[in-house]
Amino acid sequence: MKSQNRGPDFITIDGSEGGTGAAPLTYADHVSLPFKIGFQRVYTLFQSHGVSERVAWIGSGKLGFPDRAVVAIAMGCDLIHIAREAMLAIGCIQAQKCHTDECPAGVATQSPWLEAGLDPHDKAKRTTKFLQGFRKELVSLAHSCGYEHPLQFTGQDIEVSMGMNRFQTLDALLGYKRDPVNFTHLSEYASFPTRG
Repeated sequence: MKSQNRGPDFITIDGSEGGTGAAPLTYADHVSLPFKIGFQRVYTLFQSHGVSERVAWIGSGKLGFPDRAVVAIAMGCDLIHIAREAMLAIGCIQAQKCHTDECPAGVATQSPWLEAGLDPHDKAKRTTKFLQGFRKELVSLAHSCGYEHPLQFTGQDIEVSMGMNRFQTLDALLGYKRDPVNFTHLSEYASFPTRG
């Protein structure tokens, strides 16, 4: 990638915390790594070769809560995927039948009979409300730390408890710092042309 000046536009690191619960148990228990470990290994490998800034980094694996999203961003993620929380907003009841095509809630199925139990108009509103609430909380966390945008979080902003009255910054714990983000002010992005 470095010598040929080409490579992927983005890389997604999906932690073992994610998934529908439909994965084979052996894979879920013994093959995958937690998000933080997997992300640290891949990101630092790219940093060691000086190419980490050429890639958009995406994280997933139970990151649909603002506090977890902030940690992922501070580790180096530019974006996060949210699946489980959005599926719950749609109506998923975690029946763990995704792989059988017999989802009783009608979320993960191709069966017209089961799909009929899902009202897309109602579920779209619920998902919209979840995403708006998630965004509001994430931006509120950024603002309360003196930032305009969540991408400004760094590992120095997060302290991890190491036991009784002992704390360590995320940067010190992971052994690296995320690449700097060239974010200045939101007002500078307001003038971008929009599709219309």
